[in-house]
Amino acid sequence: QVQLVESGGGLVQAGGSLRLSCAASGLTFTSYSMGWFRQTPGKEREFVTAISWSGGNTVYADSVKGRFTISRDNAKNTVYLQMNSLKPEDTAVYYCATKWTTYSDYVASHFSEHDFWGQGTQVTVSS
Repeated sequence: QVQLVESGGGLVQAGGSLRLSCAASGLTFTSYSMGWFRQTPGKEREFVTAISWSGGNTVYADSVKGRFTISRDNAKNTVYLQMNSLKPEDTAVYYCATKWTTYSDYVASHFSEHDFWGQGTQVTVSS
């Protein structure tokens, strides 16, 4: 059974930083592109960033480029999201998700591509 467990969310002031983690189990981690999405009430879940299973390719939404960094530790089956210079508009529930792929450098960035989702972790940025 595949499980994705996010952690690291919380309340932070604007300009601050948080590091989210997503621990995966029940899958061969190195066969999955990993992504982060976020969602606020009444809005669709939006793409934030994703990383290939090799770790060699990453994609970012324009709204987070230069502030957020995705990384992964395949030995620990964990993907990370380092979030710096946080803004109130970054407030959302953050979800990690997986996309199975045979291509080591493939990065899945569309919602519909993803196979499994975590339960989400709340990030709140106060102004």
